[in-house]
Amino acid sequence: VQLQASGGGLVQAGDSLRLSCTASGRTLDMYDMGWFRQAPGKEREFVARIAWPGGSIDYAGSVKGRFTISRASARSTVYLEMNSLKPEDTAVYYCVVGPYAEMVVARGVRFWGRGTLVTVSS
Repeated sequence: VQLQASGGGLVQAGDSLRLSCTASGRTLDMYDMGWFRQAPGKEREFVARIAWPGGSIDYAGSVKGRFTISRASARSTVYLEMNSLKPEDTAVYYCVVGPYAEMVVARGVRFWGRGTLVTVSS
């Protein structure tokens, strides 16, 4: 599965961004999806996950209440809506595929997409 994330950019603290993830040449239906991020000098960390066909969603504590993961099957796209962004949210964000139950750690991810950089200035 080749995943492509987009929507990153440079924003100010308090702003919002929406990241999108699509797969080249195939649908994302029937896959559990998620987002990870990696800040400079740090390891990759879990951000959010959403199960197929839906109903199960989970967030890292650091983003709960500010970020929203969703999927649009008709467009075969997974989104990460990020609100009230903070400088500590600065990272490369990765769209991932993996079993929902295992997708809270990097080793539980089966496929990684190419990341998109989010930079939040103070």
